[in-house]
Order: sequence, then structure tokens, then C-alpha cells
Amino acid sequence: MAKRHEEIDDRLRAFIAQQPIFFIATAGPKGRVNLSPKGLDGTLAVLGPRRVAFLNLTGSGNETAAHLRLDDRITLMFCAFSGPPTILRLYGAGRSIGAGRPGFGELAKHFSDLPGRRQIVDVAVNEIITSCGYGVPLMDFAGQRDTLAKWAEKKGDDGIRAYWREKNALSFDGLPTGVVEED
Repeated sequence: MAKRHEEIDDRLRAFIAQQPIFFIATAGPKGRVNLSPKGLDGTLAVLGPRRVAFLNLTGSGNETAAHLRLDDRITLMFCAFSGPPTILRLYGAGRSIGAGRPGFGELAKHFSDLPGRRQIVDVAVNEIITSCGYGVPLMDFAGQRDTLAKWAEKKGDDGIRAYWREKNALSFDGLPTGVVEED
């Protein structure tokens, strides 16, 4: 049975902290609905009873930023792959703040200093719903991957910026992401 919550209380905050992976979904007015897995340590912060943020590292696409420029709707979903079966969805309005832009530095204090920082997505949560996770399989967590950090370190800051210009300036649907706007 689904249950609505007024806020991210201590119990929900602890549940979020225990999950090694979460998913984000966004969509523009046309084109694809994007669903992305996230989960490296130090990339998610609960900033208040109705506010979360996540560090968006450089990747093969930049759909979240493109979608949020056109439509601020975003959903974060956490599901327990171990322990009691639970699914938590946070529905809200998100804004993407690019590295080096106003507000990024203040929010960056909440995250690990990982290479390839591209944006922080700040989410004002307007609905919090838990439901059973009876259909979610039990799985063992083997550990974090270090591939992305090693790749970004090898590229260096200049290489990352060049990658953004080449691969992250437009979404898969050709929407501007804002990652390479002039500072």
C-alpha cells in the first residue's frame, strides 16, 4: 500500500543513506523520457525535509540538464535490494547548476570532491511516497566502481571541458544542456 509522507524524516533519510543506487527520471515536452541510475558514494545529499541534491558527474549524455531547462519535473526513486522491501519516490522540481556557475560552490560542499563534476541538481521535493518493494529482487552489493573517476582523472580538467563541448552540449534529442555556456 502506498503511503504519502509530509517530509523526509529521520527514518526516510536513513533509508536513502543505505541505498547504493538510486534512479532519476526527467522528460522534456517532447522526445525521450530519461531514466538514469546514480549511486557513487558522496553524490547525494538530503538538504532538508523537502530538499535533496545530487552531484551529476560527466557521462555519455546530459539528458537531465537538457530536460530541466525546459521542464523542471524530476523523480528520484530508491528501492531496497536488501532488507525490508521498500520503494521511495521523491517527486519534485529540479534545477541544474553547472560547475563554476553561481550557487555551485555552496552546494558542492555537500558532496565528495570527485573528478568530472559537471552539475549539481537541486530538487525541491513536493511529494514523498513509499510503497512496497515486494517485486524488487534481493541482491548483494559488491562495491562501487572506480572506472568513471579514473577516466575523468586521466582526461584532466581541460580534457573534461573538451568532452563536454563535444559530447554533452546537446541531449540525445538535440536539446541544449547548458553545460558549455560561456561563464
